[in-house]
Amino acid sequence: PFDINMALDAGFDVLIPYSNVKLDGVHGLTQDAVFSRGPAGVKRTGLFIGGRDIGLAIDMLNAAEQAMVPPFEISVFADPSGAFTTAAALVGCVEKELKTKHNLDLKNAKALVFGGTGPVGIATGVIASLEGAETILIDHLSAETANDLAKEYNRRFKSNLKGASASSDEQKAELIADADIIFCTAKAGIQVINGKVLSHAKALKVAGDVNAVPP
Repeated sequence: PFDINMALDAGFDVLIPYSNVKLDGVHGLTQDAVFSRGPAGVKRTGLFIGGRDIGLAIDMLNAAEQAMVPPFEISVFADPSGAFTTAAALVGCVEKELKTKHNLDLKNAKALVFGGTGPVGIATGVIASLEGAETILIDHLSAETANDLAKEYNRRFKSNLKGASASSDEQKAELIADADIIFCTAKAGIQVINGKVLSHAKALKVAGDVNAVPP
Protein backbone atom coordinates (compact mmCIF):
# COMPACT_ATOMS: atom_id res chain seq x y z
CA PRO A 1 0.00 0.00 0.00
CA PHE A 2 2.98 2.37 0.34
CA ASP A 3 3.07 3.63 -3.24
CA ILE A 4 -0.73 3.79 -3.47
CA ASN A 5 -0.91 5.86 -0.28
CA MET A 6 1.76 8.22 -1.59
CA ALA A 7 -0.11 8.71 -4.87
CA LEU A 8 -3.41 9.36 -3.12
CA ASP A 9 -1.81 11.89 -0.78
CA ALA A 10 -0.19 13.56 -3.78
CA GLY A 11 -3.65 14.23 -5.19
CA PHE A 12 -4.22 11.63 -7.92
CA ASP A 13 -7.91 10.95 -8.53
CA VAL A 14 -7.76 7.44 -9.99
CA LEU A 15 -5.20 4.71 -9.27
CA ILE A 16 -5.02 1.42 -11.18
CA PRO A 17 -2.42 -1.01 -9.76
CA TYR A 18 -0.90 -3.67 -12.04
CA SER A 19 0.98 -6.56 -10.38
CA ASN A 20 3.46 -9.10 -11.76
CA VAL A 21 4.18 -7.02 -14.85
CA LYS A 22 7.11 -8.32 -16.91
CA LEU A 23 9.47 -6.21 -18.98
CA ASP A 24 7.93 -7.40 -22.23
CA GLY A 25 4.50 -6.24 -21.04
CA VAL A 26 5.47 -2.61 -20.44
CA HIS A 27 5.26 -1.56 -24.10
CA GLY A 28 1.65 -2.70 -24.46
CA LEU A 29 0.51 -1.30 -21.11
CA THR A 30 2.05 2.06 -21.91
CA GLN A 31 0.40 2.31 -25.30
CA ASP A 32 -2.95 1.23 -23.83
CA ALA A 33 -2.71 4.12 -21.38
CA VAL A 34 -1.51 6.58 -24.01
CA PHE A 35 -3.85 5.95 -26.92
CA SER A 36 -6.96 5.62 -24.77
CA ARG A 37 -6.45 9.11 -23.35
CA GLY A 38 -5.68 11.18 -26.42
CA PRO A 39 -3.32 14.18 -26.68
CA ALA A 40 -5.23 16.15 -24.03
CA GLY A 41 -5.71 13.28 -21.58
CA VAL A 42 -2.08 12.18 -21.59
CA LYS A 43 -1.17 15.40 -19.82
CA ARG A 44 -3.10 14.11 -16.81
CA THR A 45 -1.87 10.51 -16.98
CA GLY A 46 1.16 9.02 -15.26
CA LEU A 47 2.89 5.65 -15.08
CA PHE A 48 4.64 4.73 -11.82
CA ILE A 49 7.11 1.83 -11.81
CA GLY A 50 7.72 0.13 -8.47
CA GLY A 51 8.95 -3.36 -7.61
CA ARG A 52 12.23 -4.16 -5.88
CA ASP A 53 14.72 -4.65 -8.72
CA ILE A 54 16.14 -1.24 -9.57
CA GLY A 55 17.83 -2.47 -12.73
CA LEU A 56 14.57 -3.90 -14.01
CA ALA A 57 12.76 -0.69 -13.06
CA ILE A 58 15.18 1.33 -15.18
CA ASP A 59 14.71 -1.09 -18.08
CA MET A 60 10.93 -0.72 -17.71
CA LEU A 61 11.27 3.06 -17.66
CA ASN A 62 13.21 2.94 -20.91
CA ALA A 63 10.68 0.53 -22.45
CA ALA A 64 7.81 2.85 -21.53
CA GLU A 65 9.55 5.84 -23.07
CA GLN A 66 10.22 3.91 -26.27
CA ALA A 67 6.54 2.96 -26.52
CA MET A 68 5.41 6.58 -26.79
CA VAL A 69 5.01 8.65 -29.95
CA PRO A 70 4.53 12.45 -29.76
CA PRO A 71 2.08 13.91 -28.92
CA PHE A 72 0.96 10.70 -27.20
CA GLU A 73 3.30 10.94 -24.21
CA ILE A 74 2.57 10.42 -20.52
CA SER A 75 4.68 11.09 -17.44
CA VAL A 76 6.75 8.11 -16.28
CA PHE A 77 8.48 7.75 -12.93
CA ALA A 78 10.42 4.82 -11.46
CA ASP A 79 11.08 4.42 -7.74
CA PRO A 80 11.33 0.71 -6.83
CA SER A 81 10.89 0.20 -3.08
CA GLY A 82 11.25 3.96 -2.74
CA ALA A 83 14.95 3.36 -3.37
CA PHE A 84 15.69 6.31 -5.63
CA THR A 85 13.94 8.96 -3.55
CA THR A 86 15.23 7.52 -0.25
CA ALA A 87 18.79 7.31 -1.54
CA ALA A 88 18.66 10.84 -2.94
CA ALA A 89 17.41 12.19 0.40
CA LEU A 90 20.07 10.26 2.34
CA VAL A 91 22.95 11.43 0.17
CA GLY A 92 21.58 14.97 0.15
CA CYS A 93 21.41 15.09 3.96
CA VAL A 94 24.92 13.69 4.31
CA GLU A 95 26.26 16.18 1.75
CA LYS A 96 24.64 19.03 3.67
CA GLU A 97 26.23 17.96 6.97
CA LEU A 98 29.57 17.40 5.28
CA LYS A 99 29.51 20.92 3.89
CA THR A 100 28.13 22.57 7.02
CA LYS A 101 30.34 20.84 9.59
CA HIS A 102 33.53 20.23 7.60
CA ASN A 103 33.30 22.51 4.54
CA LEU A 104 33.82 19.46 2.31
CA ASP A 105 31.90 17.67 -0.42
CA LEU A 106 31.76 14.06 -1.55
CA LYS A 107 34.57 14.34 -4.06
CA ASN A 108 37.47 12.07 -3.07
CA ALA A 109 35.78 11.09 0.21
CA LYS A 110 35.75 7.41 1.16
CA ALA A 111 32.14 6.27 1.56
CA LEU A 112 30.92 2.89 2.80
CA VAL A 113 27.37 1.67 2.13
CA PHE A 114 26.28 -0.99 4.62
CA GLY A 115 23.29 -2.92 3.34
CA GLY A 116 24.77 -1.90 0.02
CA THR A 117 23.36 -4.73 -2.07
CA GLY A 118 19.71 -3.85 -1.46
CA PRO A 119 17.75 -1.37 -3.60
CA VAL A 120 18.36 1.67 -1.38
CA GLY A 121 22.00 0.73 -0.84
CA ILE A 122 22.74 0.36 -4.54
CA ALA A 123 21.03 3.64 -5.40
CA THR A 124 22.88 5.41 -2.57
CA GLY A 125 26.17 4.01 -3.79
CA VAL A 126 25.58 5.05 -7.38
CA ILE A 127 24.67 8.62 -6.41
CA ALA A 128 27.65 8.97 -4.05
CA SER A 129 30.01 7.55 -6.66
CA LEU A 130 28.77 9.88 -9.37
CA GLU A 131 29.34 12.77 -6.95
CA GLY A 132 32.99 11.76 -6.73
CA ALA A 133 33.18 9.61 -3.61
CA GLU A 134 35.26 6.44 -3.46
CA THR A 135 32.27 4.22 -2.74
CA ILE A 136 32.12 0.63 -1.52
CA LEU A 137 28.95 -1.47 -1.44
CA ILE A 138 29.08 -3.79 1.58
CA ASP A 139 27.13 -7.03 1.73
CA HIS A 140 26.55 -8.84 5.01
CA LEU A 141 27.65 -12.22 3.66
CA SER A 142 29.20 -12.19 0.20
CA ALA A 143 31.94 -10.05 -1.31
CA GLU A 144 31.24 -11.76 -4.62
CA THR A 145 27.63 -10.55 -4.58
CA ALA A 146 28.74 -7.02 -3.75
CA ASN A 147 31.37 -6.99 -6.49
CA ASP A 148 28.99 -8.42 -9.09
CA LEU A 149 26.40 -5.74 -8.32
CA ALA A 150 29.07 -3.03 -8.33
CA LYS A 151 30.16 -4.12 -11.81
CA GLU A 152 26.56 -4.26 -13.07
CA TYR A 153 25.67 -0.77 -11.92
CA ASN A 154 29.01 0.68 -12.97
CA ARG A 155 28.09 -0.52 -16.45
CA ARG A 156 24.60 0.96 -16.24
CA PHE A 157 25.46 4.35 -14.77
CA LYS A 158 29.18 4.89 -15.46
CA SER A 159 29.85 4.94 -11.72
CA ASN A 160 32.96 3.57 -10.01
CA LEU A 161 31.64 1.30 -7.28
CA LYS A 162 33.57 -1.42 -5.49
CA GLY A 163 32.28 -4.31 -3.39
CA ALA A 164 33.16 -5.87 -0.03
CA SER A 165 31.62 -8.00 2.71
CA ALA A 166 31.50 -7.63 6.49
CA SER A 167 29.69 -10.21 8.60
CA SER A 168 31.51 -9.65 11.90
CA ASP A 169 32.19 -6.65 14.09
CA GLU A 170 35.90 -7.15 13.47
CA GLN A 171 35.44 -6.92 9.70
CA LYS A 172 33.24 -3.84 10.05
CA ALA A 173 35.78 -2.16 12.34
CA GLU A 174 38.54 -2.79 9.82
CA LEU A 175 36.50 -1.36 6.96
CA ILE A 176 35.40 1.82 8.72
CA ALA A 177 38.82 2.68 10.15
CA ASP A 178 39.61 5.18 7.38
CA ALA A 179 36.09 5.94 6.13
CA ASP A 180 34.97 9.56 5.81
CA ILE A 181 31.29 8.68 5.37
CA ILE A 182 29.11 5.77 6.42
CA PHE A 183 25.71 5.12 4.87
CA CYS A 184 23.51 2.54 6.62
CA THR A 185 20.75 1.19 4.38
CA ALA A 186 19.89 -2.15 5.96
CA LYS A 187 16.41 -3.60 6.48
CA ALA A 188 14.07 -2.06 9.03
CA GLY A 189 15.02 -2.83 12.62
CA ILE A 190 18.58 -3.95 11.84
CA GLN A 191 21.46 -2.33 13.71
CA VAL A 192 24.41 -2.31 11.34
CA ILE A 193 27.07 -0.69 13.50
CA ASN A 194 27.20 -0.65 17.29
CA GLY A 195 29.06 1.82 19.46
CA LYS A 196 32.10 -0.39 19.90
CA VAL A 197 32.56 -0.76 16.14
CA LEU A 198 31.93 2.94 15.56
CA SER A 199 34.77 3.84 17.93
CA HIS A 200 37.20 2.52 15.29
CA ALA A 201 36.06 5.11 12.72
CA LYS A 202 38.83 7.60 13.41
CA ALA A 203 38.39 9.51 10.13
CA LEU A 204 34.58 9.56 10.18
CA LYS A 205 32.95 12.88 9.36
CA VAL A 206 29.30 12.00 8.73
CA ALA A 207 27.18 8.88 9.21
CA GLY A 208 23.65 8.56 7.84
CA ASP A 209 21.06 5.86 8.54
CA VAL A 210 17.72 5.60 6.73
CA ASN A 211 16.27 3.20 9.27
CA ALA A 212 13.19 4.56 11.03
CA VAL A 213 12.68 1.38 13.10
CA PRO A 214 14.71 0.97 16.32
CA PRO A 215 16.72 -2.29 16.55
